[in-house]
Amino acid sequence: MATKQQTKRPPELTKEKLADVYLKMLQTRNFEEKVAYFFSRGMVHGTTHLCAGQEASAIGACANLDENDLITSTHRGHGHCIGKGININRMMSELLGKADGYCKGKGGSMHIADLTRGNLGANGIVGGGLPIAVGAAMTLKLKKKNNIVVCFFGDGAINEGSFHESVNLASIWKLPVLFICENNQYAMSMSTKRSVNIDDLSVRASSYGIPGRTIDGNDFLEVYHAVKEAKEYVKANGPMLLISNTYRFKGHSKSDANKYRTKEEIEEWKALDPIPRLRSWLEAEKILTAPELDAIEKQAHDEIEAAVEYASNSPDPSVDTILEDVYAD
Repeated sequence: MATKQQTKRPPELTKEKLADVYLKMLQTRNFEEKVAYFFSRGMVHGTTHLCAGQEASAIGACANLDENDLITSTHRGHGHCIGKGININRMMSELLGKADGYCKGKGGSMHIADLTRGNLGANGIVGGGLPIAVGAAMTLKLKKKNNIVVCFFGDGAINEGSFHESVNLASIWKLPVLFICENNQYAMSMSTKRSVNIDDLSVRASSYGIPGRTIDGNDFLEVYHAVKEAKEYVKANGPMLLISNTYRFKGHSKSDANKYRTKEEIEEWKALDPIPRLRSWLEAEKILTAPELDAIEKQAHDEIEAAVEYASNSPDPSVDTILEDVYAD
């Protein structure tokens, strides 16, 4: 686990851009904490998978993307959604099963999508976003678009057949897709130390004739730099694989007793929490002052509370709509 924070700052990372990045990371953390609270009190139906601890990976990657770049997400995708500029009010409404949600309250945590923001959707199937990303990248290539698809997936998905098939086809056809494996060390309760016989997952890229790289996924600047370079490579040459090493602070899902991890391990990773790491760097580099950072933290908190208020006042879906969006017209 790397602990050194990069200090090189590219010119496009202005004070305003970095303030927005810090805000999005805090929005993600506050959103996750609010959802965990709701689940602990039985206020949300279905399940959810929290990404608290992984904010730098999601927000750092998405900070390089414009509205015409596309992403595919995972069952642990709240940070990807917020990073791509999704409406948090509608996102919270979906979690609470309200008609104003992105799926009109029918999809829940694992099916949030917003095509207007280039978000092709979260996915409840492990590895399910991989072939979708390849198909979307093929579309971009055929239409001669100068954009890319970023495909987020976890370390569990890297052992799925869909990973091998998708990366192989993307390599053959030189498609503009960046595969980002958010390696949070566990596929449910299965440690990567037991599920693969290699220390560095990025070496798998060589099997498909594409470059691979492993980065510290808890270091915003390292993620940002890596994805910035990877985006330019992918646009010109075809696919690339990034392994973003990170950690989820919560269990796999709400039903996870979390007995397979030690408290010592969790605390070790919490010491690498990406949010205070970024704040420390912003202060040390005199980019944002402590009062400015405090104000951003308050803004993030207040915006999530406002989203809860919005969702709470949103209408429930009507029983008359139960078959809408189920069958094609």
